[in-house]
Amino acid sequence: MSKLIGYARVSTRQQSTDRQRVDLLAAGVRRDDLYVDHGVSGARASRPKFDEALDALMEGDTLVITTLDRLGRSTQNMLALADELRSRGAGLRVLNLGGGDVDTSTPMGSMVFTIMAALAQMEHEIKRERVTDSINKRREAGKDLGGRPRRVTDSQIRSAVRLVNGGEPAAQVARDFGMSRATFYRRSRALADQQGAV
Repeated sequence: MSKLIGYARVSTRQQSTDRQRVDLLAAGVRRDDLYVDHGVSGARASRPKFDEALDALMEGDTLVITTLDRLGRSTQNMLALADELRSRGAGLRVLNLGGGDVDTSTPMGSMVFTIMAALAQMEHEIKRERVTDSINKRREAGKDLGGRPRRVTDSQIRSAVRLVNGGEPAAQVARDFGMSRATFYRRSRALADQQGAV
């Protein structure tokens, strides 16, 4: 007898699969046939529970997911999966496509799946472009990008150089200023290069 195999995934351990679980159970997936990956990116080739879900699929069964991006990030990966399902005689149902089955064994179903996979990848690329664009604009405007602030100023580096030139051990001076000896040497060289270029 054919059955529904459900798969849910979140990219980080902090995210919850509750909403996906509710939707998959409401679609008719039994709890015993629900596979969930926590903290696993869609870009990764290895997703342990996803692999188990595929192993559980028999001919006539249907893989059920809530959104197309649960399958992966690239159109190529999604299409390869569609081919694998088709060759095994299994179906695919994506709940965000109006709740209807996407039968990848038919020309129309295959076309719909290909279009949706391409759109999912495009959406991911657009999001990545927006983040990159935002970072570039903040950088050009001289705004803080977050991250660890530079604690040691150029003025402090100059003072440290004077102390070292006066005979103080570089390791001790660097430690007194709250940096490593390697950082002291790198920063002092960079300052010397800047002054030499002026």
